[in-house]
Amino acid sequence: MRTLLLILLLTALSPGAMQAAVIDVYTGEAAVENNGESERVRALPLALKNALQKLSGFRTFDDYPLVEPALSNAPSILLSFYYRNVETVLPDGSSNDELRLVARFSAEKVNELARTLQLPLWPAERQSIDFWIVVDNGLDRRVMPVEFAYVWQTLSDLAEWRGLPVTWPEVDENGQYAIDTQLLWGGYTEDLPAGPYSAAMISAVRREGPEWNVRSNLTYNGESWTWKVKDIDIQAAMTESLQQAVDLIAAANTIAASDLGATVHQLTVNGIRNSDDYTRCLAYLQQLGVVSEVSVISAQPGNVTFSLELNALPRYLEDALLSGRFLGFDETRNSWSLRTGSHD
Repeated sequence: MRTLLLILLLTALSPGAMQAAVIDVYTGEAAVENNGESERVRALPLALKNALQKLSGFRTFDDYPLVEPALSNAPSILLSFYYRNVETVLPDGSSNDELRLVARFSAEKVNELARTLQLPLWPAERQSIDFWIVVDNGLDRRVMPVEFAYVWQTLSDLAEWRGLPVTWPEVDENGQYAIDTQLLWGGYTEDLPAGPYSAAMISAVRREGPEWNVRSNLTYNGESWTWKVKDIDIQAAMTESLQQAVDLIAAANTIAASDLGATVHQLTVNGIRNSDDYTRCLAYLQQLGVVSEVSVISAQPGNVTFSLELNALPRYLEDALLSGRFLGFDETRNSWSLRTGSHD
């Protein structure tokens, strides 16, 4: 029976599932009343704080009292800014627009600030989690019922705010999720599209009297967690559930401040057949969160040796390469090669 449910689930997943994304950790947002200069000056430190949240993975900086004073540096390290309107759906179905300042700061200066404050680093290349939510209102169980669209929108915005890429399930041509809710209600993340570095979260939400009880199961890069949250407000309960998910993922994947620092590492990649392979390989290495700069030492038919300037110990580079899908390690040759399919 579970095999059939798994087949249905596989067909329901969106094409972008199980893909890593590179998060812009040097851009932060802050809500503003207007686009005036005084309001921008007030909000810039808050936008920098949001960037540091994404960079470090921290929800708050309660244990880092020097962060708040350091936010006053925001105007001096600002590169550019713009404003955007964010439409929020309210529980009654109406909508509200929130104006936000979007500020991009100097990557060099933000990294320097983070090192000074002894903040950990959550590498910008992050696995997207497949997020499934099934709701039992006492009458039936449904996947992401439309009456709670305002909740799902809030969660999507929160995930973006904290720098966690999320993939949401998509409905079929009949507007339905092609999956039996029994699989989701059981929290069987191990039966979701798997692999050693799969990433999925299932939240089972049940109405129990005046409270909403949320049980969440999360699997991320080989680690698993389960926790519960209760609240009389479903939006508050789901928001806290997602916050805890980001806390757990970030804590498991951040690089401690003591392990940060500039090092140089050589990496030889085999299986590079042409200029397109080289270009893709170079772009892949450049976007890794632990890599600051890439240069070429030598190139021979079939392989290229790169010099990588790292911002952390070399073992974190190895972790990043192993968790990706572009390069594979050949133990017999003790070398890295383009994975099958990377040439396509």
